[in-house]
Amino acid sequence: MRTVGHFIGGKHVEGRSGRFADLFEPMTGETTGRVALASAAELREAVENAKAAQVAWGSTNPQRRARVMMRFLDLVQAEYDSLAELLAREHGKTVPDAKGDIQRGLEVVEFACGIPHLMKGEYTEGAGPNIDIYSMRQPLGVVAGITPFNFPAMIPMWKFGPAIACGNAFILKPSERDPGVPMRLAELMIEAGLPAGILNVVNGDKEAVDAILDNRDIKAVGFVGSSPIAQYIYSRAAATGKRAQCFGGAKNHMIIMPDADMDQTVDALIGAGYGSAGERCMAISVAVPVGQATADRLVEKLIPRVESLKVGPSTDPSADFGPVVTRAALDRIKGYVETGIGEGAKLVVDGREFRLQGYENGFYMGGCLFDEVTPDMKIYKDEIFGPVLSVVRAKDYDEALRLPSQHEYGNGVAIFTRDGDAARDFAAKVEVGMVGINVPIPVPIAYYTFGGWKASGFGDLNQHGPDSIRFYTKTKTVTSRWPSGVKEGAEFVIPTMQ
Repeated sequence: MRTVGHFIGGKHVEGRSGRFADLFEPMTGETTGRVALASAAELREAVENAKAAQVAWGSTNPQRRARVMMRFLDLVQAEYDSLAELLAREHGKTVPDAKGDIQRGLEVVEFACGIPHLMKGEYTEGAGPNIDIYSMRQPLGVVAGITPFNFPAMIPMWKFGPAIACGNAFILKPSERDPGVPMRLAELMIEAGLPAGILNVVNGDKEAVDAILDNRDIKAVGFVGSSPIAQYIYSRAAATGKRAQCFGGAKNHMIIMPDADMDQTVDALIGAGYGSAGERCMAISVAVPVGQATADRLVEKLIPRVESLKVGPSTDPSADFGPVVTRAALDRIKGYVETGIGEGAKLVVDGREFRLQGYENGFYMGGCLFDEVTPDMKIYKDEIFGPVLSVVRAKDYDEALRLPSQHEYGNGVAIFTRDGDAARDFAAKVEVGMVGINVPIPVPIAYYTFGGWKASGFGDLNQHGPDSIRFYTKTKTVTSRWPSGVKEGAEFVIPTMQ
């Protein structure tokens, strides 16, 4: 069995803490290896390495930094298939879905290739008598990212791509459940010409996370995961003066208006609700049909579609989705289904007893569909993170608008309708960070920003797009006046531009 260590200073380093976590292949349930869990001392070593390397990298002109990112894109594309297969085997998502994971990360790296333009400051000639003012963006130094298991390629690239392009050194603490792809991405960055020490991968658990948060040489930290941990990281990072960008849980609703194309809506719900076994922070987990007739038509069409979902191994190209990531995740999801039944929700499709011949020990679960879910139920309030869709019936548009607006989470939401006025009103009023109009998963493209509201996001700046450049740089403003324009004598009043 393989052992995964760390990647520090441009090379693989064995773990020295003596602590390890098991690695599993979700489609078979087999233990395939172990990953080292770093100590605080090992994390400090990575930070010292990054700090020493960052000075020269931060002084490298942006165009040369962009060239490294461009070469990295080419190298990842050359290994696209093998990376997707590795990702699928470690995570459980299908290979086509894994390719989407990689592609969405690459799109942010493509955006970061424009760093010579993105880091340009402002300039005003003659802002006052013989006075010019200009601003410049400079890297923060050493920054860190703590990324989740469900997107082991995309979210690390969302973090380190812009950060490194801006001239920072980066400490990546990926999920210990599927570390293989992040490690390979770090290797490819070195092959692309990135100096050793600029991208370090430190595997670990809470001890490594706390070491990141307590290290004062780390100037910013980004996180994606559950809301309680996001809030913990945000608070603890603030205590050591770090910038923090922390994204948590979600409960994404899809509003179905009476005039919606029902076949299109069901197609969208099936893909957005059950793709990747529901292990996406942007998965639709709540369908909100408006009016009794709409709800009845929706459920009638959904039931056979959910019953016919093809669950298969990650390597099956015809599978709709694969296993969930761990046995513990499977047990937790099944526990939520039991809770929903106990709360009085109507389980119209039950996928808990699904078994896949030849893969009996894999972490598989069929699709589940609840009807008549109400907002007071735990299965409505909590993020289940599995192949479970809940139907909450709304009597009218106003109630449908209130449901996502009043929910604890505010990550994504969608409305399906043919009515432009309803769509426009919904987009303007709903209290959610990302909105789709006849788009089930409204993840913005790379040059816009990604981020939720309320308990789904902590911090002032979002991921990727212009916000990522602002987050990973500090702005310096220079006011300049040369001797020929300086009057003699002291000035005791505050300077103005009169």
